[in-house]
Amino acid sequence: MVRADFDKNLEHLEAELLLLGEMVEKAIIKAMDALERRDLTMAYEVVAEDDLIDEKRFELEEKCIDLIATQQPLAVDLRTLLAVLHIAVELERMGDYAEGIGKICMIIGDDEPVATPKQLPEMAQMGIAMLRRSLKSLMDRDTDLANDVWDSDDEVDALYDGVCHQIFLDMGQHPKTIEAATHFLWVAHDLERIADRATNIAERVIFVVTGRIGRYKQPTEETG
Repeated sequence: MVRADFDKNLEHLEAELLLLGEMVEKAIIKAMDALERRDLTMAYEVVAEDDLIDEKRFELEEKCIDLIATQQPLAVDLRTLLAVLHIAVELERMGDYAEGIGKICMIIGDDEPVATPKQLPEMAQMGIAMLRRSLKSLMDRDTDLANDVWDSDDEVDALYDGVCHQIFLDMGQHPKTIEAATHFLWVAHDLERIADRATNIAERVIFVVTGRIGRYKQPTEETG
């Protein structure tokens, strides 16, 4: 009976973690929409709603700590709880990056003539896809999917390098756009960090399944 209660609590905890992930995903989408439309009202909402993400993270932490203290889990159960703690922090930081993009939108204002670099929405889409897959890999305990998230980070890094290079070129050719371009560099940084955090989540999934940190390798790869 105690085991059944623990499993039920753990299942509920993971469901709450997915809810936090959905909140973060919506914040990223909303922040990018605000930036592309120069919608200051929407940008303000992203900033204000970050408090809800923070609250959900702390709520998850309290539940994890309570389960660890009262159930004294061992082995894989303890790894799972520790992973939930870690992933909740990663998600909360992603929310902070979305908030940062919202703040940048508010700084740029609604009359900025410089268009948003096309690579930024692409980076956002990839980061969101990585977030979704990383959480799915946790729910399914799927190390192959976790590895896929890990590999996708290189693509985001390549986009990040490309957009930074293009922004610096634009600065040289159009000095009047330097201030706005600098803000776009910060957006690119935030999006690159979102992808990094999704990769960190995938790393934790591998830890839950195998007890080891790092990209998962099949036994034949390790011994071959």
